[in-house]
Amino acid sequence: MTSLISESFEVAPKATPVMADLPKEHFIASVMEDYDVTCWGCGLHLLLPSHAPVFKCGWCGALTNQNAGKRECKYFWLRRLRDRCFVCILLMFMLFVICGGVWAAFPVLFSISYFHGIFHSIITFILSVTTVYTFSSASFACAGTPPCVVWGSYPAVGKGALENYTFCQLCSKPKSPRSHHCRSCGMCILDMDHHCPFIGNCVGAANHRHFIALLISVVTSTFYIFIMTMYVGWHIWPSITYEPFDHSYGGLVLVYLFVSSVSLGIGLSILLWQQLCFIYEGKTYLNHLNDGVGEKDCQNLVQFFGCPYSFSIYLPHCSLSRFLPSFRKKTQRHKK
Repeated sequence: MTSLISESFEVAPKATPVMADLPKEHFIASVMEDYDVTCWGCGLHLLLPSHAPVFKCGWCGALTNQNAGKRECKYFWLRRLRDRCFVCILLMFMLFVICGGVWAAFPVLFSISYFHGIFHSIITFILSVTTVYTFSSASFACAGTPPCVVWGSYPAVGKGALENYTFCQLCSKPKSPRSHHCRSCGMCILDMDHHCPFIGNCVGAANHRHFIALLISVVTSTFYIFIMTMYVGWHIWPSITYEPFDHSYGGLVLVYLFVSSVSLGIGLSILLWQQLCFIYEGKTYLNHLNDGVGEKDCQNLVQFFGCPYSFSIYLPHCSLSRFLPSFRKKTQRHKK
């Protein structure tokens, strides 16, 4: 096999002997010992000037960590069970909110006028379908797998083909620079943001947009529930005061929906704002924890929500195109 000199991340210090401290009859010969290692990316034998636990191949660019061991993922089934329980609880909670709100509020709305009842029925249907759809898409869709690349054979792996790739000991396959191994899902996720137990899935390159859409839908729904409970409660408050046995259960449901909508709306609004800030900065939550550097630009938000091209293509005569440079020249957010 061909031998290459690799780039080393750690250089072992050399101890230089002092000649005055040695007997004159001794002659000192300095011998540099090279360490022969094998790159997992291209299979070439590399000669290291010193023993380095982490080194980079000079041909394919793959990173090798000789001290990395395969750590068993303990309690994997407990994590999967926890995620499934959270998903079932959230589905039941959404069903309770929808059915409870319809049972408690819609008789009052239809008693006011049929227009109010039909109008709010349409809004409730749209918000319910949107929330359930986005929740299902974020929960049951694949979060994103790293790209399949050729590795392990020198003739097939080109120069720089595995630049900054690492080898995942748990998946036993290459891992791209922006991929992370999730121990709850048991797989590597491309452009992983975080693992969310409430959707029972990771938030990655494939479902990050669905997760943001879910947050927007839930925040909108909680705001709508807050307004509706206030409106319906104002109409039935005299009935609750003077006829406690007729509307007592409906009043309790309205109070519960009011409190839960306010608390849930505040918490998810903060989470949504944090996510949008990360997207604006061009990085994910894990990159933020690792002090990742991103380019702050409003185009990151536009590109994230499915507009990969410049507005000048669609609005050639609009003055906005002068302030929005072409997306073709910018790097995609989800790098492979």
